[in-house]
Formats: sequence, C-alpha cells, structure tokens
Amino acid sequence: MTKPRILQKGRLLPQLESALAQAYDVHVLDPDKDNSAWLAEHGHAFVGLTSSARYGAERALIDALPNLRVISSFGVGYETIDVARARERGIPVGYTPDVLNDCVADTAFGLLMDVARRFSAADRFVRRGDWLKGQYPLTTRISGKKLGILGMGRIGRVIARRASGFDMEVRYHNRRELQGSPHAYEATLKGLARWADFLVVASAGGPETRKLVDAGVLDALGPEGFLINISRGSVVDEAALLEALREGRIAGAGLDVFEKEPQVPEAFFALDNVVLLPHVASATRETRQAMADLVIENLRSFFGEGRVKVAVP
Repeated sequence: MTKPRILQKGRLLPQLESALAQAYDVHVLDPDKDNSAWLAEHGHAFVGLTSSARYGAERALIDALPNLRVISSFGVGYETIDVARARERGIPVGYTPDVLNDCVADTAFGLLMDVARRFSAADRFVRRGDWLKGQYPLTTRISGKKLGILGMGRIGRVIARRASGFDMEVRYHNRRELQGSPHAYEATLKGLARWADFLVVASAGGPETRKLVDAGVLDALGPEGFLINISRGSVVDEAALLEALREGRIAGAGLDVFEKEPQVPEAFFALDNVVLLPHVASATRETRQAMADLVIENLRSFFGEGRVKVAVP
C-alpha cells in the first residue's frame, strides 16, 4: 500500500521524525523559507500535516494543501494553528496535552523555589568567590505562603497539587469559576495578584490573553510578590515586567517563556532577581517521548478510525 503523504513543518525530535518516516511518506518544510511556489506545485499531494506549537499552521499553509485531511501537532499550545480554518474545512487537529502536565508543573515550582530562595544567584555568588567576603543575603520562605494561579486548567491543577506539599493556600483566576474546585476563585486577575505571594501564569496563549499580566497586575502583586511564567511569553507585558523588576516593584520573576523566542531582552541578563530558562518546562526525555508517541497515535488513529485520539477542543 502507498504510504499517506505527510508534510512536516519544521524539525521535530529525531525519534519522532524516524517514526514518522517509517509509517508515512514525509517531506520536511523549512519554515524560514518562502515555500509558496513549491506548495503551489506540490501542496495537493499531502493528506496530513505535522507541526509543533512553535511553528504552528497558519491559514495560508492550510489553504495551500487542498487535500489535507488531518493535522497532528507536537505541543499543548495551539494558538499558532489556525484551528478555525481547519474546522471550516473539516480537518481535525490533534495535539499532545496531559502527558506534559507533571514536568511543566515541576518546572513552575523549580522556578518558584529558585527565584524566592535565589539559588541560581547564590550559585553565582559562590563561583565569583564572594562567599569569602561575607554571607549571602537572606531570601524568602516558600512554605505556608499564598499561591495564585492564572489558568486553572490541566497544568494549573497539577501546580495546585504540588502546592499542597508546601502547605500553601491556593486561589485562582479563570475566565469563569470552576464548579467543584477545592480552591477559592478570584473574580479579577488584579485581585488574585493583590492576594498572592506568588503568581503563576499557566493560562493559554493567543489574542485573548495577550499582555494580560500588565503593569497594573504587577503593581498589585507588589514589592514582596513573585511572578512565575510557564505559559506563553505573550501573556506577560515584557516591557512592564522589566521595569517592575528594575524598580523593585515586584520581588522577582521566574521565566521559561518570552515574547520573541529565542530572542530574550538583554536587559534581563543584568538582573539578579529573575531566573531565565530557554523554554524547557516539558523538556525531559520521558515527557518529550510521550508527546512524540501521541503525535504518531493521533495520525494512526485518524488514518485507521477517522478521528484523532486527542483533538484540540
């Protein structure tokens, strides 16, 4: 039998690319090139599209594939995929939620602990030889503090469970209150920030949440409050955050994501009250393998049963 032809946008994990190549006839599309002429000539040949949360699938690409039947994305974010256009054409979109919840929640708490106790800064203190000159300054306790979560979804709920091990009180803000949640709901984000010692951003990206955490929210969080972002860089007003960190209007921040990755504003580099990670929240061997397996399973399920295993809601 002829293998279904799959267009792959951008590079994926080597083991995922190998598995895709075994099951399908795959062509890799370089997202940094103008592929419009090539797609006009060859786009009709592809029935499937694989991509990632980083590269997505814009309307023009979907429309350049007239015989496209399924999209399978590596990642939990889907704001870079024109899901509305896919729905208009009856194309199911598979993605990889849940399998990364634990590692992302672990990273959120790793950042929280690091910025509050200033572990990375203390490491630099030792390496510079400054311990020979005096003791390291006191830091902030974590246990028993108040944790606010923006976005009580799959990942937010796991973060809340992690907080119980630190005897933290948890409240959250969503677009709407969750029925049956054991945690108190704050009707406004500013209200949540004002209450919290730590504000963790775990919401979805996209236009609806763009710069939701703005200067007003940061001022509500206050000079003893910490911001943690393991969501999307677009959710936080990066310029306002830089200003708040410089001026001491918040105590610190732990960031795994940025507005224009991998470009990170160099002004962050000079600040000791911020911890910077290169978008690695789900980057463990175990989790990335589970995500890769689900990309394959979504395709296998579609071509075998007519539906992806886990579809974008």
